[in-house]
Amino acid sequence: MSTEMQNEAEIFRGTTSGATSLRDRRSVQGTPKAGMPAFVLGEELARLAERDPRIVVGTADLASANRTNDFRAAHPERFFNFGIAEKNMITAAAGMAACGMIPYVATFASFASILGAEQIRTDCAYPRMPVRIIGTHSGMSMGFYGSSHHALEDLGMLRTVADLTVCCATDANHLRALLRASVDHPGAMYLRLGRGRDPEVYPEVPELEIGRAIRLREGHDLTLIATGSQVRAGLDAAAALATEGVSVRVVDMHTISPLDRQEVAAAARETGAILTLEEHNITGGLGSAVAEVLVDLPRCPFLRHGVPDRFVEVGPPAALYAAYRLDAAGITEIARDFLAGLR
Repeated sequence: MSTEMQNEAEIFRGTTSGATSLRDRRSVQGTPKAGMPAFVLGEELARLAERDPRIVVGTADLASANRTNDFRAAHPERFFNFGIAEKNMITAAAGMAACGMIPYVATFASFASILGAEQIRTDCAYPRMPVRIIGTHSGMSMGFYGSSHHALEDLGMLRTVADLTVCCATDANHLRALLRASVDHPGAMYLRLGRGRDPEVYPEVPELEIGRAIRLREGHDLTLIATGSQVRAGLDAAAALATEGVSVRVVDMHTISPLDRQEVAAAARETGAILTLEEHNITGGLGSAVAEVLVDLPRCPFLRHGVPDRFVEVGPPAALYAAYRLDAAGITEIARDFLAGLR
């Protein structure tokens, strides 16, 4: 394993937290808790593999960081470490799929999407191979590693690939549900995860259908359509706005492609205003996908909220979320100002 990845594994296991400044480079990036998404990845895949001999798992020298080492411990003969060779890993996975296997290959989201884009498109999506590419440590969750490791373009790049399903896990139980649903899902799939520190949204493994959003909270003044880490932040913002008499619907749009157009249309029709939330570049991701639906519908006030179209600073993820108003407090302010402008 490379020195960088060894360091990443140590940081991922965590020591202390509490950094508040973008410039405080001495601060570590927080302590993950058991049960968060990246921690259950290998464990859940190992369970699925007990029942399905077609499942194999690969990684690009990141078995500790993405916890696919839990799968390796249970099924060493079905685990493949390709080294730091993401393109080769995805092409090999396509070959395995062509031989009847269901490969799950995991690496950092920034590497899976940018380095592996050609292989995902040509080797997996075009021939509709059942390859599951798992991009971990998405968004700004890599903090101090900087723009080479921040994954803020992956949804925009990959949702335009035909016959590629693109999903985002919300928390540990939601990831379990997506993995279970993915086994027999037709064609190729990109599954986006955080770094394993996402707070709980689903106390139990939810019933879900790929391509169908989950409505988590009802409301009639505004709909927050969120994905990934922003679902929990959106729920907390909705609760804060409720104390001000604002009724907010919250939708977990876990599938970015194909998007649940009916849920978007229902939000426009029933609440009359939509705010999208994503830990992703404001261009090309969830907000853009929702806008493409709304342009064909009667007018509905709409606002996208995400990371500005720029390379972001380095720093602790929590400080970055606050700086870009992707925490509950920031979203509450954004929503309040948005609604005030409609009066």
